[in-house]
Amino acid sequence: MTKLTGLNWTKVLPRKEGQPVRWYLYAYRGGPRIGYHEGPRKPRITQKELKAYTDAMQGRGVVGTGKVAELCRDWLKSPEWAALAPGTRKNWIRFVDLIEHRWGDSKEQVLNNPVFRQRIIAWRNQVADKPKTADERVKVMRMLLEWARNQGRLTVNVADKIPTLYRGGDRADIIWTDDEIQQFCETAVAHDRGQLIDGIWLAALTGLRREDLVKATFAHVGDKVLSMTAAKKSRGKQRRVFIPLIPELRGLIEELRERPRQEGVDTLLVNSYGRSWDDDGFGGSFNRVRDAANIRHTDGRKKHLHDVRGTFATKLILRGETDKDVAEVMGWSPERVGNIRKVYVDQARVVVGIAERMGK
Repeated sequence: MTKLTGLNWTKVLPRKEGQPVRWYLYAYRGGPRIGYHEGPRKPRITQKELKAYTDAMQGRGVVGTGKVAELCRDWLKSPEWAALAPGTRKNWIRFVDLIEHRWGDSKEQVLNNPVFRQRIIAWRNQVADKPKTADERVKVMRMLLEWARNQGRLTVNVADKIPTLYRGGDRADIIWTDDEIQQFCETAVAHDRGQLIDGIWLAALTGLRREDLVKATFAHVGDKVLSMTAAKKSRGKQRRVFIPLIPELRGLIEELRERPRQEGVDTLLVNSYGRSWDDDGFGGSFNRVRDAANIRHTDGRKKHLHDVRGTFATKLILRGETDKDVAEVMGWSPERVGNIRKVYVDQARVVVGIAERMGK
């Protein structure tokens, strides 16, 4: 039987022990459900599903079912969805799928009922042991309902202002110290992941986010700054970042020019095959080495690659830059920079001063 691209069974694990594994088949992303099966093994696509698929494709342009599945489909085809960053779309699509699985056959007008807010909270609480994921469920639902409200299809957004579960989201005061970076580098060598050393130091000397780290090229390097358009949007717009070429960064870039790379590869960072990293590949490899090195904050939270941005901020502060100037480079508020200055820079200077006086 010929395999149709995109026509695949979606597996949904049971919520409670003893319940069966469920399989759903949709004609296309955001389209109608054309198959359902319960059992541990993935079912085959039969003539019944193929006929339903053909019928669904013939009527794909028809609007008016008034169901939540159609609402999801229309959001995914909207210019508002297309305007989201690629990484955001990639992350959110799985939650849109979950919404379809849960409420796809319901009439979309049920979303106007205030009681539906409690259903969303109950849906969130199914994964309360993973608070960040739980909050992400609500966030995507809220964005979907807000889009529908703006389109005039709903009158209220019952998911608005639902409290979050995750309490560890403020990472403004977390950075990687030089000792932790050194520990990470030693672990990377021990696990045959030496290419990640270039990545963490490039992050520490530029403050670039992961998406921009893997896309930065030698063409972005100018006489005095490294300049590129950031992947992440701010207030719906992409901004251009300008990273000063401090001496340490200049030296690193010259080293990166000597890395073995395949013909035509111009990215600053390359993997062990001499190719450009993809976003997920670099992030996954980084996290595995981070976990092996057990790099954590004082409260036990794992330190993220994103926290290396704070390391770059401290380097700019130590060079004598003002909070305002550092904030301009980082895309932060001066208050956030001031917090890092207070926690990591000023405190360290006080300790050094005490040590020097005691030495005398």
